[in-house]
Amino acid sequence: MSMQSGGGADSYIEPGVNNVKLVYILYLVAFFIGLTGLVGLVFAYINRGKGGALADNPYTFQIRTFWIGLLYTAVSTLLTFFGIGFLLFIVVAVWLIIRSVKGLQAISRGDPIPDPDTWLF
Repeated sequence: MSMQSGGGADSYIEPGVNNVKLVYILYLVAFFIGLTGLVGLVFAYINRGKGGALADNPYTFQIRTFWIGLLYTAVSTLLTFFGIGFLLFIVVAVWLIIRSVKGLQAISRGDPIPDPDTWLF
């Protein structure tokens, strides 16, 4: 598969730049429609290893963003019983937005994510 950024609707389903962008957008839309985050995760898993070096790097970053975000959300949920969890939900939301915007900017420039395995930003 090629890393084309043009094309029709199929270019958003096939591995490559457009699909990477779609996954980030699905993660952001998940704030309003939670299921879209899971759809983005499925796209990232299906297309990782098929889109070339530029796409594989963000797919790894996206997969880790989902799972780490889920872990942070679970910890925040547990900590709501101690009163701090509500604040941590805000921190997790900001963390997810920053990672998604950072990824969108990088793929739009044609750059890889510097450290796709990071737990931070």
